[in-house]
Formats: sequence, C-alpha cells, structure tokens
Amino acid sequence: MKLPAELTPEIYNKLLATFGKIFPRAKNPDELVKELGLITLFNINTDKRVAMFLAQCGHESAGFSTFKENLNYSAKGLNAVFPKYFKNAGRNAEAYARQPEKIANVIYANRMGNGNIASGDGWKYRGRGLIQLTGKGNYAEFSKDFDLDDVMKNPDLVSDDLTVAVKSAIWFWIKNDLNKYADSNDVRGCTRRINGGYNGLDERTKLYETIKKCLNEILG
Repeated sequence: MKLPAELTPEIYNKLLATFGKIFPRAKNPDELVKELGLITLFNINTDKRVAMFLAQCGHESAGFSTFKENLNYSAKGLNAVFPKYFKNAGRNAEAYARQPEKIANVIYANRMGNGNIASGDGWKYRGRGLIQLTGKGNYAEFSKDFDLDDVMKNPDLVSDDLTVAVKSAIWFWIKNDLNKYADSNDVRGCTRRINGGYNGLDERTKLYETIKKCLNEILG
C-alpha cells in the first residue's frame, strides 16, 4: 500500500494519535510527525517501508525520546557490550566507567572516518539523530549529500535540529538500501544492517508489525 505524497488533515490527525500511542515517550510528537512527512519524498512511501523506518528509528531513539547516543556505561557494561575494546584488549574498563566522552573516543577510534583516540572524533561524531548516525565519514557524506555544511562545524545539529535529525535517518536509509528489507518484511536483516547485530530485535519486530497494522487501518 502506497502512502499519499501529501497527507490530508484527517489522515495526519489519525497518524499523530496513533504515533502517540505507540511512542508515548516521543519528544514533540506533533512536530516530529510533520517532519516525518519528508520520508515519502525519498521513496519511503509504502506501509512496509514506513513501518520499518519508524520501527527501527523508534528503537534506536528510545521511542523518539532522545536523539543522542547514551554511552554512560558501567565497567561491567563496557566489558559486556564492547569486549573488543576493553576486556579483550586488556584495557581497564574501570578507568572509563561512566565517562561517555572517553568511552566514545576508544570504541570509535580509527574507523568510520574517525581519527585516533586523541583526535576526539569518536565523541564529536558519536551517534545522533533518529537512527544514531555515527562516524566522521558518515557525517561528512550526509552533510555533502544534503547540502548541510553546518553539520561538520556543529555535529549537534543532527540531534538538536529536528529536520536535520530526520534527514540524517533518511540519508542512512537510502545509503544502505534499507527499503529492500522492508519490502520483504525482513526485520532481522534490516536490524543487522543498522545495528551490526540483533540488539533489540524482538522490540523492533513488534513495533514493525504494530505500525504496519495501524497504517493499513488508517489508510484503508
């Protein structure tokens, strides 16, 4: 089922009410739903595609309640979630516990276009936006493709400016061809492409099915 390019007030109000029920913790839901209208302009325009986009972004942003990555890990959490950079690397997690900036600079160093630990790129280009855009390389490509030069000067725009937050997720979606997973109802494959694993797969799947059902009821 294809969504209309422009939402009527009636459909918009129904979508807003449904969005609020599915994501009760969402910040500024009225403005967010308006901004999400952008996705249909980028071929995220069927019930499956919209449902997958909202389910994945909803999980990544804790129900659209925060658009900045939470890196406030305990020592135990660091060893469990990032063993490659702590336990297995012989790095003392206690020295990094509850210090998000230090953690980001370690786990994101020398990858995704970032410099080394000392560069501070890991923290500067940590996860932000609806889908947690991460890494200097991704920020640079996104800012270029969407003609948003200010993003590289002020990466916080990706979390603090709602339009930019939505556009960053759209860019990531297109860049990684995630519509193909939506078209085949492949929540697992889409999750792996976004997360690198299957973190939160059950919640993502439940959200996807719920949103898809609601869209079909609204659009009839």
